[in-house]
Amino acid sequence: MDYKEDLRKKLPKLKQIEGFPIGADDDIINLSNPPFYTACPNPYIKEFIEKNGTAYNEESDDYHKKPYVGDVSAGKNHPIYNAHSYHTKVPHEAIMEYINHYTSEGDIVFDGFSGSGMTGVAAQLLNRNVILNDLSPYATFISNNYNHPADPFKFESTVKKILLKVKEEYGWMYETYDSNGNKGEIMSTIWSDVLSCKFCSSEYVFYDLAVNEDDSLNNDYNCPNCNGLINKKDSKPILEKVIDVDGEYIYVKKQIPVLIDYKLKGKRYSKKPSQDDLEVISRIEDINYKNWFPVYKMLFKGSEWGDLYRKGYHKGVSKINHFYFKRAIVILSSLREILDTESAFFFTSLLINSSKMSRYGKRTGNVSGTLYVPTLIKELNIFEYAKRKLSGAKGFVKPLKHLDKIRRNNCECIISTQSSKNFINIPENSIDYIFVDPPFGDNLPYSELSFIPEGWLKVFTNNVSETIISKTQGKELREFENFISQNFKEFFKILKPNRWITIEFHNSKSSVWNSIQNAILKAGFVIVDVSVLDKKQGSFKQVTSAGAVKNDLVISAFKPSEKFEQKFLSSSGENLEMEFIEQFLSKLDTAPSIERTDKMLYSKFLAYYISKGFEINLDSNVFYSLLNKHFVTEDGYWFTSNQINSYIEYKKRLKLEGIDEVQSGAMMLFVSDEKSALLWLFNFLKTPKTFSDIHTAFTQIANIQGDLVPELLQLLEDNFVNENNVYRRSTSEEEHNSINSKREKVLMREYESLLLRAKSERKKIKEVRKEALVHGFEQCYKDKRFKDILTLEERLDKKIIENSSELNDFVEAAKIMVEGIN
Repeated sequence: MDYKEDLRKKLPKLKQIEGFPIGADDDIINLSNPPFYTACPNPYIKEFIEKNGTAYNEESDDYHKKPYVGDVSAGKNHPIYNAHSYHTKVPHEAIMEYINHYTSEGDIVFDGFSGSGMTGVAAQLLNRNVILNDLSPYATFISNNYNHPADPFKFESTVKKILLKVKEEYGWMYETYDSNGNKGEIMSTIWSDVLSCKFCSSEYVFYDLAVNEDDSLNNDYNCPNCNGLINKKDSKPILEKVIDVDGEYIYVKKQIPVLIDYKLKGKRYSKKPSQDDLEVISRIEDINYKNWFPVYKMLFKGSEWGDLYRKGYHKGVSKINHFYFKRAIVILSSLREILDTESAFFFTSLLINSSKMSRYGKRTGNVSGTLYVPTLIKELNIFEYAKRKLSGAKGFVKPLKHLDKIRRNNCECIISTQSSKNFINIPENSIDYIFVDPPFGDNLPYSELSFIPEGWLKVFTNNVSETIISKTQGKELREFENFISQNFKEFFKILKPNRWITIEFHNSKSSVWNSIQNAILKAGFVIVDVSVLDKKQGSFKQVTSAGAVKNDLVISAFKPSEKFEQKFLSSSGENLEMEFIEQFLSKLDTAPSIERTDKMLYSKFLAYYISKGFEINLDSNVFYSLLNKHFVTEDGYWFTSNQINSYIEYKKRLKLEGIDEVQSGAMMLFVSDEKSALLWLFNFLKTPKTFSDIHTAFTQIANIQGDLVPELLQLLEDNFVNENNVYRRSTSEEEHNSINSKREKVLMREYESLLLRAKSERKKIKEVRKEALVHGFEQCYKDKRFKDILTLEERLDKKIIENSSELNDFVEAAKIMVEGIN
């Protein structure tokens, strides 16, 4: 079958799928390699699954895995990682740990935000089949070349021939002569902005005044004309009027070459540009362009184009070609003209550092995550840069040799370019495991960062469907929440029941963290474990909130069994609370875990029921009594009857190995609010301790933020038993319920006081005790006092709700209930 022609016929229907890219049909077809890669929604995925997958059958399904907890630290210096840059990457070696744990050979792995395709590399190296998807054609183009790698020897030979051919025509552009008339080759040319003094308005070259002999920069310097003390920030760029490639006059920043680094007879030298060098640059400016290159307006807008636009350094930069010197455009367009599909992968790896975004100074290269055009630009010799990029230490040949195993493995990869909001081309219950590293809020505007390389590819991201917080796109936190919720609903739909999804999280903003948690829960997943990799210790620390966490978090969640889902939905969850807890506990490893404490189990139960909009018929004391009736407790942790013996064996093994982890209660938590403080204290008080011992340890770990938490002594008095000035956990149901009832009365009084303030005062409430709010919202939800929840929510500082997933769950549920009533 001629798949390209078949894809062309299918395009009209595919254009109806959300996220279809922006580009001409011919360009989309040319970029694609169907059936395995399409630069648009892939219509061949169903056939791929029928060929490589296994149909889900609940009756015969015997899959059972615990959440993966282990050291997933992986360096970023692997040849595969370094071959082609991308805005964000998770090292493939780290992803391999998860895939190896959750899947078997031949299974189908899925990544809905696949970026550069590292999930695909990880899966195929382990002989798993994989489906990759991303909204960005640039991302899927990179993914395709990583996951359908070229023959390394053929690739190197082809690229060398192409580079040689173009250099034969344009090598003169990098020729220079020393003072004795010896010909050398320019390695780089340093360009400097020309600025004006704030005092006398005279022009000066920034490089001449700011750069020292050792390449360090002076923050302040004296104007050569008036001797006034000035700096770059105070100075204005000099603008000059030039003719753009389309014949229009535009104003751009005046830049002049100030230093040339060149090679002569194997040695490196530097010099100021000579008259001959300036004449070569003038000659380049006078030649006509022979080949196509992108002149698209940035983000199809032109001026003030996006979130990354800055008035200062983007003055006069409104099109893709404005990011390049003419020398670079001539050479890059010539290379592009004769490269084949495989070697085009090499071409895109050159695009960023061959642009005006290449910095001069102690730190070279571009500033990642930006489109920053520096005051001092290091214009590279593209031929020399390409030679290093091909065969150097971080070049292409070495990773292609590593990837050669993929070509020999008995597995396949298929890639689609579309939104993750609607996978009508992927069957339900067909995926064995999902690994995703989704976009998180306003961390990075991916479509802007990809616009320049996508311009060279002629196919662009359709950012209407982009999951992002963006001022220029008019997308705030609410839009991000809606988009990410739709994404995870699609992930839930296509994942097989009783299977796992792993989500990497890179944003320290609590509001974004809560949006992600809510999206995961609303989709139907059950979050079992949230951990953060401590790279110094090489171990995981369990967390309950992300407010104080700046490391990468790893979220482990599963899709409940089909039978439980149907039963749960048909009965609105009534009398299934313990069945839910049993399914949850069965997914946990038989080891000490905060997820096994009654406080966390109650939170999981509440979150799951509220996300479904079901009634809460249990209070915390009844819930605790039911735990006692249905499960077994040991060391303060709850287990199913099938797990308890394994836990006892686990403890025996630890003692034999000389590890006192269980007895010491040394499992770490990030203590950032009252809830995490109580969990830490519960864990720490495995054995009774004095206030002095507790205080010493607690002050070392506590980092309370945005929560009016009682003093440590009060927390101990209200939540634990004080016997002869030694604090311990409760040891009986009666003791537990007595402490809990007293605490909840105090919390309810505080909540009613807050509600009264909200009804009687007009000013915003900026500080609260979050546990009082959570308990009050829970009671209002049970009593169907939904308007009281919304009344208080209106008076609270919006960050209080945004930064707490528990509070946000109740508010969202109350809004739905009130809208239904109205």
